[in-house]
Amino acid sequence: MYKIEEPIYFYLFIIIPIIIVVFLLVLWWKKSTQKKFANSLLLEKLAPNTSTFKSLLKLSFLLLAVSFLIISLVNPKMGTKLQTVKREGVDVIFALDVSKSMLAKDIAPNRLEKSKQIISRIIDQLGSDRVGIIIYAGNAYPLLPITTDHAAAKMFLQNANPDMVSSQGTAINEALDLAKTYYNNDEQTNKFLVIISDGEDHQEETKQKAQDIANEGVKVYTIGVGTEKGGPIPIELNGGLIGYKKNRQGETVLTKRKPAVLQAIANASNGSYIDGNKTELPVKTIENIIKNAQKSEFETKQFSDYKDQFQWFVGIGFLFLLIDIFLFERKTKWLKKVDLFNENKKK
Repeated sequence: MYKIEEPIYFYLFIIIPIIIVVFLLVLWWKKSTQKKFANSLLLEKLAPNTSTFKSLLKLSFLLLAVSFLIISLVNPKMGTKLQTVKREGVDVIFALDVSKSMLAKDIAPNRLEKSKQIISRIIDQLGSDRVGIIIYAGNAYPLLPITTDHAAAKMFLQNANPDMVSSQGTAINEALDLAKTYYNNDEQTNKFLVIISDGEDHQEETKQKAQDIANEGVKVYTIGVGTEKGGPIPIELNGGLIGYKKNRQGETVLTKRKPAVLQAIANASNGSYIDGNKTELPVKTIENIIKNAQKSEFETKQFSDYKDQFQWFVGIGFLFLLIDIFLFERKTKWLKKVDLFNENKKK
């Protein structure tokens, strides 16, 4: 097994064709300059030991030296042993509301971006815990399957937006059903679902759905973003504001946070409701809950312990450089016997 530490240095291989072009230009210049002073027969008599083959041989050693030195900069690493790592943690699924109402700016920069900040900060506090992300509006979709790759989770999170969901609304019921499929470890004793929303447009049967998922051992915590005073829902085109959503009477629609709905969901599933308008409060609350939860072993991974191998390529590169330096462009006895280019053939 192997891996490359600095693949960007592969771009240095552009030096190889440059060296070849320079060599050919110099060779052409030498030949054309020599012809100005004497013809080929006279030049052969004046310099009988000059060898084109050894010039090419020197070029080959130089190119090999440069290639090995470039590879040393790339620093290939070879796996030397396998280690078994036992990971312990809890499963945390985030269900993020991406409905249009989450674009309201009654909370800066808007409800959706505030929600992303909260989730991202919580992920930063996790250890070896697994995370997954669900987005929902009129439908619920898996944004990221459950994983220990927290960097990937934050990357996918940043791309979440209302355009990723085909229909608008707030399908919290679908999100709850989808969350059940995320917990794929039957031995996991602590399963958490964190719902972040403004609480608008939730269905009547949501409370029963929350009780059902609680019966499967999942604790549901809800985080409400937005103000009770509310704000208009912006309509944007190419990143620019072109107006606000209006009802059939032509009046601007105001979207308001409804904490009572989110509190009912949390209470029905042995969890709690958290005010999310200040980022620090939900982050600290969820962090403490997860920190105090009993950790379960959920994964055993094998990985290779890699060691640097660049020193071998440096050594071989310098060896070829030394050969190139001490290899003269003159014929030797062995070369006269080989005579690959018929250089000894009389003209």
